[in-house]
Parts: sequence; C-alpha cells; structure tokens
Amino acid sequence: MVVWKRALGGGAVAVAVTLAGLGLGSLAQAQATDAVEPPGKAVYDQACGACHNAPPPGDRAPPVASLRKMNAQTLLAALTTGVMKPIGDGLDRRQIRDVVAYLAAPEGPTGTAWIDDNRCAADQAAVDASAKPAQVGFGVDTDNSRRMTAAQAGFAGKAAANLEVAWTFAMPRTQGLRGQGVVVGSTVFFPAGQAGYMLALDTRTGCVKWATPANGLRTSLAYGQLGRGGPWALLAGDQGGNLVAFDARSGAVVWKVDPRHDKTVPLSGTPIFAGDKIVVPISAIDVGNAMRATFECCKGHGAVALLDARDGKLLWTWHTMETARPLGRKNSQGVEMYGPSGAPIWSSPSVDLKAGVVYTATGENTSPPATGTSDALVAIDLATGRQKWVFQALANDVWNMSCPIGSPTAPGQRQPGPNCFFAKEGSVLLDHDFGGGPLIWKGARTGKGSRSLILGGQKSGDVWAVDAATGKPVWHHQFGKGTALGGVHWGIATDGVRVFAPISDPGVPAATNAAGLYAVDIASGKVAWSWKATPDCSGERQTRISGCNIRYGLSAPPLVVDGAVIAGSLDGRLYVFDAATGRLLATHDTSGSFETVNKLPGKGGSIDAAGPFAGDGMLFVPSGYVSFGQTAGNVLIAYRPKK
Repeated sequence: MVVWKRALGGGAVAVAVTLAGLGLGSLAQAQATDAVEPPGKAVYDQACGACHNAPPPGDRAPPVASLRKMNAQTLLAALTTGVMKPIGDGLDRRQIRDVVAYLAAPEGPTGTAWIDDNRCAADQAAVDASAKPAQVGFGVDTDNSRRMTAAQAGFAGKAAANLEVAWTFAMPRTQGLRGQGVVVGSTVFFPAGQAGYMLALDTRTGCVKWATPANGLRTSLAYGQLGRGGPWALLAGDQGGNLVAFDARSGAVVWKVDPRHDKTVPLSGTPIFAGDKIVVPISAIDVGNAMRATFECCKGHGAVALLDARDGKLLWTWHTMETARPLGRKNSQGVEMYGPSGAPIWSSPSVDLKAGVVYTATGENTSPPATGTSDALVAIDLATGRQKWVFQALANDVWNMSCPIGSPTAPGQRQPGPNCFFAKEGSVLLDHDFGGGPLIWKGARTGKGSRSLILGGQKSGDVWAVDAATGKPVWHHQFGKGTALGGVHWGIATDGVRVFAPISDPGVPAATNAAGLYAVDIASGKVAWSWKATPDCSGERQTRISGCNIRYGLSAPPLVVDGAVIAGSLDGRLYVFDAATGRLLATHDTSGSFETVNKLPGKGGSIDAAGPFAGDGMLFVPSGYVSFGQTAGNVLIAYRPKK
C-alpha cells in the first residue's frame, strides 16, 4: 500500500460514511477478537507484504512500521480512492476492512474539543481580511520566488538565527502535514487535511478564530480576492478533486467547483490567483493504477485550468497531451493498452501578469508514446490558454509503478510488471519530474536590455535556467544523480541574486549522495556555495527518526527571509543559512514531542512537501510526513525571534 505523493488525501470527514459501512468503528475490538492472528494479516501478506515488508532504501513503498503509524482514514482512502486503489480493487469489502483494522494506528480523539476548547476570546477572534497578506500562496508571490522581505515576514533575516518555540498546534488523526498555510495580518490560515478542517488561528497564540469542516484538503493554500469587489478568500483542492473557496473572514464556503477534465485525476499543486482569474494545476494518478495487472494502462494526463475568480467558472484548459487512445497491443494479461498518458502537474505554477504568461512544470509519461511535454517547463498564454513554448529537460522518460527504476537488464533489478510493457523499448525509466513549480527571475542585464529567466528543479538533481521569452536553455547544473524521490523534490527559492536548490537523495549511497543545499548565481550560472547534509542518529534520534541514517536531506522547498535561507529536512531538522555565504547560522530540531496549545498529543517528524512560511513576526513550520517511510508528525510549530 504505497502512499504516494500524488495520491488522494485521507480526510476524516470524507471517509466517515465509508468507514461506518465497512464496520471500522472499533479497530481495537476487531484486533482483539482475532488476537492469535487477525484476518487482516493474511490479506496484508497476500496483497501488501511483498512491497512493504522490506523496501530498499529510498523506495517509494513505506515499510510496514510506517503503515502502522497511519490512521484508518488514511489507509482506507489510499485503498479506495488513492494510489493503492489498484490493490483495493482486488479486495472485497471485508478484506479491506480487515487489512485496515490490522494495520491502522489507534484512533486519536474524536469530536471537536481540540477546536472548541482553544477558541479565541471575542476581542481576538476577528479576521482582518483587508490586511496585506504576507504571501499569496505556496511560492510567496506570483513569481514563485519563495522570498520575503523583513517587512513581509515581520522579522529581520538575522533574527532567524535566534528563534524559540512560541506555540504548537496539534492536528488529530494526522500523521503528515502536506499543505502550507498563509498569513494575513494576525491570522494564520492552515489546511488541516487529515483532521478534516480548514483552520484560522491567531498568529501569536494559536487560538482558533474559526474552523470549517473540509473534505480532506490536500493542496497548500492560495489567498486572493474573488473578483473585483468580491470577498477575500482561501483556495484549496480537496481529495474529491474540488477547488474550494473559503471566505477569509468567516470560513464559509463561497463556492466549490471541479475544474478537472478527467474526474479520475487529483489536484495536488497549489492554485494561484492571476488578477481576477485563478490558475489551477491538475495532476494524474495512473502512475499508481498501473500496478494492477488488469488496469488499462494508461489514460490520465496533466493539465492547467483557468477559472473566473468570482464563481469558479472554467475559462480554458491546456492539456499536456492529446487524449489517450488504444495502442493496438495488449499486456501479458491480455488487457488493452492506451497512450499517450502522464505528464502530471503536481507543482504550483507561476504567473507573469505583465507579460500575460503562465509557467508550469510537468512530470514523466506513464505510457507510450512519449510526448514532448513530459519532464518539461511550459509557457502558456494567460488570455487564451495557447502553448507558447516547451522546454523538455529529459526526453522519453516513460515510467509507472509497474516499472523498475533504470535499466530493466541491470544486475539485481526487479523485472517489469505487465503494465511496463514498454520497458525494453528505449524508455529511460527514471521518473525525473520537475518537482517544484517554475520560478520567474527578472533582472539579467544584457547588451540589448534585460532578460527574464525561468528557473526549475528536477528530481534528477538538475537545476535549469531557460529564457522566459523563448524557453531556450541558458545554463544548468546537476547536483548528484537524483532518484525518483531525490534531487529537487518540492521546490526552489531565490534571494534575487542566487537560486537555492535543496537536494533530498534518500537512501542514495554516500559516494554519490548530494543531500544538502546548493546556491547558484542566477546571472552567471556559477555555483556560489554548497552545503552537504549529514545524518544525526545520536541519542533518542536513532529510534525517533525513521531511517535517520538515510533520510536526512532537504526535500521541502526553502524560504528566504531578508538574507536568511530557512530549510527543513527529512529528519525534522530546521536549518538557517546566510544566503550570501552559505554559513550555517542555526539548527532547530522539530522532531519529538510538544506540549500543544490545544491540549492534544503533539509530535514533530519529517519536514517535506510543505515548507516553512512566515508572517506577523512568526515563522511557521509544518512538521510530520509519514509517506515513503518517513517520520510521522502532526504539529504546526510557531517560532518567534528571541527578545
């Protein structure tokens, strides 16, 4: 049961009815009834054990110990609507019930006491939606720069070297925090996806201003106005594929629409406001469905949709490729094969409003024929949805989870499954997506004036700079060799002079492991400095951190605040660097137990997917990410500079 980054989320509200229907109301009772050997063990051994009993280092499949840290909602969603649906489709309702009961961690507290007992006082509960937002979304601004001034963050960069925990807030029924929040005035908005809520918290105390039930929110938040004169709102994608607009003042749902061209694919990347329009990235999921030998592989593909901010009306959709068609061939199980497919967009776009261009980034193809839009940076006309240019960094990267990584003839390599029928036909089989959305950099002076560049990072470890007008490559560097979970996984950042590339490389041998942070001078393309991460398995960290000796790189996108670079690691450490020199200024450990303001047990873990964000004098860090065998956690940590 691989819980994959593009798999649909597991919000408690979304699956409550299904859980009841499957009879999972009392997992402890189900486990106690079959104390000798629970019936779910046989299901696990047959359907799951081959992948999860002993996955190799850096593999996508989390070990069974990590599965046991997941709650029933997360496991059920993975098996019925997420990437493990191919496995779930081969099980009956009782088998699903049994294996979830066998694996699931004990349920956290139910009800709403974790919200109600931490409500703000009346004079503290108002949300000032007219305040200037500290950031508008995942990338801080429409350039995806992930750069903040001291005024935006509310503290100077040098103060980031001297932080202390102000408060922490724990999410129930949660093992991982996938979404990043935004700060507006004295309010921090946060998507508590697995807990089933959208939250508005006071920045200084963590008290609850409002909390709205939500269907498993799985993207980070975007903030903007719903058309001229409309309300200020938060946007997030849910596990049902809907884009939801929440009124910032009250939390009320203003509208909810499904912008997808294909109702089987998820929303994963963060939407972004483009004036009175909204740009929505659309992912794909057949990469996981392909594990089922009887699946007609593969049909889904990525897209970008443009919506009217007033009501969510669809204006245009740009597709990464044409609709898949039968290929005239069958897999080894006699099932018809389809293509082309894939090139999902699970990162967050950027928008140049003045030039009227949307920039996006894509992942690998999942079935042939390979397209020119996979593993690519793409420019799209904002007004019309027409493609302006495509820069493909890696051609012929056709891969799905039925395939090995790399050559199928390499010594010790696992053999291709039925839906990797193309493995020996020239595909590179690397899964080297562009994991972070394109970053727009303006300011390169040339003899003819200025040149804007588009920067992007790949899971191959490559960082690219291409001309914003033409898509022609200007420079690039590769840091390490990359893996399907390595290289640049979730995004890059800039201080206006340098671009900062975090490298994760979990499980990569020491000789080629590039885990760390790298700075490149954007104008010249020269490496400015580098910092190599090393594991820390001292003391309690040896048992507290899952795979502490192999998962210590930087996967979440960094944040730049006034000359300081703040980056989180897979082992829960938060680093603060001097942006100009790379000097390490401070290290904070977010893993372990916390006393939380809402009185729930709090635990930090891996920092992944959602990076740090800031505002109103505070730095916020979502800590915990159980996917891929990483360390579970459920806390939003609020840091403040020490006085």
